[in-house]
Amino acid sequence: MSEKNNDKDQTKEQNEGNFLRYTFVAEEGQKPLRIDKFLVNFIQHASRTKIQQAIENDQVLVNGQPVKSNHKVRALDEVKVVVNEEPEELEIIPQDIPLDVVYEDDDLLVINKAPGMVVHPGFGNKSGTLMNALAHRFNITPDFKGKRPWLVHRIDKNTSGLLVIAKNDKAMNGLSSQFKKHSIERKYVALVWGVPEEEEGTISTQIVRDQYDRKKYTTTDDETKGKHAVTHYRVLEDFMFCSLIECRLETGRTHQIRVHLRHLGHPLFNDEKYGGNRILKGVVFSKYKQFIDNCFSILPRQALHAQTLGFKHPISGEVLSFTSELPEDLKQVIEKWRRMHSSKSFSA
Repeated sequence: MSEKNNDKDQTKEQNEGNFLRYTFVAEEGQKPLRIDKFLVNFIQHASRTKIQQAIENDQVLVNGQPVKSNHKVRALDEVKVVVNEEPEELEIIPQDIPLDVVYEDDDLLVINKAPGMVVHPGFGNKSGTLMNALAHRFNITPDFKGKRPWLVHRIDKNTSGLLVIAKNDKAMNGLSSQFKKHSIERKYVALVWGVPEEEEGTISTQIVRDQYDRKKYTTTDDETKGKHAVTHYRVLEDFMFCSLIECRLETGRTHQIRVHLRHLGHPLFNDEKYGGNRILKGVVFSKYKQFIDNCFSILPRQALHAQTLGFKHPISGEVLSFTSELPEDLKQVIEKWRRMHSSKSFSA
C-alpha cells in the first residue's frame, strides 16, 4: 500500500474508550507482506510490539477472520485492527494519592473518582492524576516491564463518580467491546439551570468540535460530521429555577452530557466551559445573587456526578452494578436548592 493510496483506502474511527479502530484495503499491487509489517507502516504511534499484542488478542482481522503474526497480507485484502490509542512508552510518576476503591479483583478495578482529579497525565497535568495514583498502587515505575492497568473510559476532571479500570489485556478487550456495543450502564446525576419541558426525553445529535474553541464541543444537524451521540434524561426534582435530572448515556462522547444539556437549553449548574457559571434563571436581585454566589462557592465545578456503572465482568460474565453517593459539595448545593424551593424564598 503506497502513501498516496493510504489516504484513499484507510479509514480511521475513534470509538468508545481509549481505542482506535482502523480498516485498510490493500491495493491491487500489494505483494505478500507479514501483517505486523503491513500495519506498523500506516498506524501512527503503533509499534511492532503493540501490533503483536493486538494480534494475540484477536484484534486484527483479515477478511473477517483473526490471524497469526506470520499471516501475509495480499492484494485487496480487507484488514481491520484495534489498537490502544495511548503511547506505549508513557512515563508516569508513581504518587501516593488515596483512591476510593469500590471494587477490585484480579482483572479490574472500580473507583469513585473525586472531583478535581485529572484522569490521565497531559499538558499542564503531569502529576496528581488517577494514572499517577494507579502507578503507585501497582508499583509501576518508568522502567516497568509487566502489565499495567488500562483506562477503558474517562470522565472529566471536574466530574465526580465511577470509573472502571482494566488490569490486563483480556479484561480491557472485553470491557472495550461492551462500550462499543453500548451495553454498559452509565447513569449520571446532574443539577441544571431551569426545568426541561418534558419530564423524560432523549437528546440525539451529532457532536463536533467547536470551530471557535477547539477545547469545546457543540452539536450539528449535519449527519456527515462529528459523532452520533444519544443521551436519555428524566427530571428527578423541580426547584423552579434549577432541576435535578438523571442522564443515561447510550453513547460516550467527550463532554456529551455537558454539550447535550446546553443544546436542550439547560446547561449544567456552574459549568464554566458551557455557560452555566452565571445566573440563567430567576429574577436577579441582591439576595438571590448572594444565594447563587454561595452555591458556586460551595460547588466550584460543573454539577455532574457519574453515579451508576453496570457491566458484565469481562472474564466471569457476572453482571456487576455499582452506585456511588453524591459527593459532599454537590449534596450541599442540592439541599440548598431544595430548601429554597420549599420555602419559596425567591419566587418570581
